[in-house]
Amino acid sequence: MKQLIQSFKTGETILEDVPAPGISRGCVLIQTTRSLVSLGTERMLVEFGKANLIQKARQQPDKVKQVLDKVKTEGLMPTLEAVFNKLGQPLPLGYCNVGKVIAVGEDVHDFKIGDRVASNGQHAEFVCIPQNLVAAIPDNVTDEEAAFTVIGSIGLQGIRLCNPTLGETVVVIGLGLIGLMTAGLLAANGCRVIGVDLDAKKIALAREKGIIGINPREGTDVVKAVMDLTGGIGADGVIITASAKTDDIISQAAQMSRKRGRIVLVGVIGLNISRAEFYEKELTFQVSCSYGPGRYDENYEQRGQDYPLSFVRWTEKRNFEAILQAISARKLDVASLITERVPLAEYQKIYGDIGHSNAIASILVYPEQATAERVVQVIPGASFKGSKGVFGIVGAGNFTKMTMLPALEKVGANIKYIASAGGVTGTALAKKHKIAYSTTDYQELLHDADTDAVLITTRHNAHAGMVTKALQAGKHVFVEKPLALNREELERIVAAYNGSVTLTVGFNRRFSPHVQKVKQLVGNTPMNIIATMNAGAIPANVWVHDMKVGGGRIIGEACHFIDLITYLTGSKVKAVCMNAMGTNPAENTDNASILLQYENGSTGVINYFSNGSKTYAKERIEVYSQERTAVIDNYRVTEGFGFKGFTKLKTGIDKGHKAQFGLLTERIKNGGAALIPFDEIINTTLASFAAIDSLKQGGWVAVAPIGATAKNRSEKAEERPVAVV
Repeated sequence: MKQLIQSFKTGETILEDVPAPGISRGCVLIQTTRSLVSLGTERMLVEFGKANLIQKARQQPDKVKQVLDKVKTEGLMPTLEAVFNKLGQPLPLGYCNVGKVIAVGEDVHDFKIGDRVASNGQHAEFVCIPQNLVAAIPDNVTDEEAAFTVIGSIGLQGIRLCNPTLGETVVVIGLGLIGLMTAGLLAANGCRVIGVDLDAKKIALAREKGIIGINPREGTDVVKAVMDLTGGIGADGVIITASAKTDDIISQAAQMSRKRGRIVLVGVIGLNISRAEFYEKELTFQVSCSYGPGRYDENYEQRGQDYPLSFVRWTEKRNFEAILQAISARKLDVASLITERVPLAEYQKIYGDIGHSNAIASILVYPEQATAERVVQVIPGASFKGSKGVFGIVGAGNFTKMTMLPALEKVGANIKYIASAGGVTGTALAKKHKIAYSTTDYQELLHDADTDAVLITTRHNAHAGMVTKALQAGKHVFVEKPLALNREELERIVAAYNGSVTLTVGFNRRFSPHVQKVKQLVGNTPMNIIATMNAGAIPANVWVHDMKVGGGRIIGEACHFIDLITYLTGSKVKAVCMNAMGTNPAENTDNASILLQYENGSTGVINYFSNGSKTYAKERIEVYSQERTAVIDNYRVTEGFGFKGFTKLKTGIDKGHKAQFGLLTERIKNGGAALIPFDEIINTTLASFAAIDSLKQGGWVAVAPIGATAKNRSEKAEERPVAVV
């Protein structure tokens, strides 16, 4: 299918061939007929892309600070590589989509095949959208009119926050597409509307709709004009839909407001607010969030959990429906805003000079006949017949892009497929790394006889299911940690594993030259190990913290260090005790200390902390054995104390990724045992589960093997004393 994307690196807009999305649970698959170009937002993205590095940095000072912090901890070259990779990531354009439903996912009951719908889908021939971001189109509303649904809801949400009443005077500053629709909705609501803009064409259009238009370029003082029009009282409300860097707009909004007036920001402006201007009038100021309640809430948008209407009357979906109803009732005129209609293939008529466009609303028209192919050949003529060690990758996120693909490229891996949910990132990575096919259906990899191994780097909750299916399909499997999120998932993997193919989990630390050196020095004698992870904070709403999706950071990330200590000790974990910061820590804690008891008498301590400084090294490993000590500092420097003939090893940061993927590539091509023994992988995974159980129970928990009954697990746990915290 065809999809419009834009490069942050060059600002170039491209109509790309990408695989079509499949249908997902809770979603509808839509074939697009029309989409509306949001000229303001998309112009800003294109212009940002075309800016040079210094200009980009000036526009995002917060990102510059993050880059400087990364340089301090990880060095200049790795940081620059990360920055350029980020800039090279393509951005799908568009969020005002109209089309017909061609497939309905599980748990969707409000839509059926053939329905005309509006959604926040992108400029693509096919989109898969969660049901709470889709609204049915009334019969008397055309597809072109319905294309204004989502952008209209942005203005509507600003109005709801302003809470105007019949007869009030409301000023709309900025008469772009959102501003004109906002003004129209206010007028339909019985308000007296004053529109402000610097564009004479937009002022004229507003006046045709009965809106009082003020253009400062005509020499009019905006504040004085509003005060004159309101008899010196001032506006009851001001809604700012403009996009400008100046602080003058917020100041003018305050000056033109009446005492206790309301100001709502929908656009993007400078926000150096004068306390005196707001204090003297007791003004209220609020920033509107996109389409309305539910926006950016994963439970609402992705999982379909609606807010009860009696408590949240207007969600983003209900705002969509309200806009469509207003268009249907002819209370809101949007057809007159359409400046041009352009076939999708001629998109450059819009984007070629978008920075100087005087258009109000541009409509993209899609071909009636389009194919929803889920596989796209990126490298023509590529052949894998008779090849050994052919890989297929599932997942095109940051780990794949920043770590795995560069490592695989360096070791000469033979990659046939990359699968991604949306198709855009996967296709971009396929082009960059010369991967033959991009797909949105990972099962293509499982059914292809050429594919020897499947590498899985998706969100954590998909790992176990994909691993199980890949093993059942007879493929070698590499999966980024964690292997599974719970014991039931792990049991299914064990049942699917028969030893005819290998399973590797991305416990790369054991392959670092620093860890290899320490292993060589200490041997297999009993030892004490302290592993400290200065993990850094992740916002609470990120999926990693969700136990059902990410498993929390202990299961999802601390498992790295359980495996590392297992490798160094040469033994398996026997029992686990975990304590965490706080008076009543949750199971998804990321500030915890984990004690590990090993079968050979070794002990391990994992300090996994998220509350440390970003300027301090991320990882530190201390190994104590037979009056000798080895210290690994962030996989850059390893120092030995008491070792004969060894004092220091120094490299760039090397966490073992390249060595891991080099060995994996060699094994898949030429055969051989798994890189990590299967029983160690299972033991490490079970130990991570035991850590969470320990936190809940308040004491030591034995690591029971797969197959042990719940009664046996409980009895084994009771053999150890319960810690009293």
